[in-house]
Amino acid sequence: IEEQDTYSVVKRVVPEGKTTCGLCSRLRRGILYRVAGELGCTKIALGHHRDDIVTTLFLNMFFGSRMKGMPPKLVSDDGKNVVIRPLAYVKEPDLVRWAEHREFPIIPCNLCGSQENLQRVQVKSMINEWEKRYPGRIDNIFTAMTNIVPSHMMDKKLFPFETIQATGEASADGDIAFDDDESCATPSTTASVITLKR
Repeated sequence: IEEQDTYSVVKRVVPEGKTTCGLCSRLRRGILYRVAGELGCTKIALGHHRDDIVTTLFLNMFFGSRMKGMPPKLVSDDGKNVVIRPLAYVKEPDLVRWAEHREFPIIPCNLCGSQENLQRVQVKSMINEWEKRYPGRIDNIFTAMTNIVPSHMMDKKLFPFETIQATGEASADGDIAFDDDESCATPSTTASVITLKR
């Protein structure tokens, strides 16, 4: 257990009324990397769960204009550590029930005061509302993060849109009129623009 006073640093640096989470998170991550180096560790385990990962995906889309979640395993920016998330595939409600069953002490992340207007709180509320109205929605979003089709996204770094040519042969990744999944067969109001080129 490493004890550090990040609270006073955050309060000193962040203006009153502004969100403290970003700086607090960076300070805590810096402490983890420092202590890992001091102990000679090369892996750092974080406690993010499935719902955190889905929430982060939407936060990055809504406020960062990028599709980026949190992978279960990655190399740190400095290349010195492997960051792992052993709970990445675990649902938050399951963790809550397990923590209650084991009577784990829960440290709330509101030590700096209530911050109900945080973007993360709002996005999480939106996702949970979806889950109530459409059970299984969070599972579907999480599964979608493992079933990405680069040719049907817009990232030129992932797929060479400029250089593709018709081959005359069918392709499993090619465009089809309709997806097989019945859940996609809802009425659409989207209009298609067709451009024919010689």
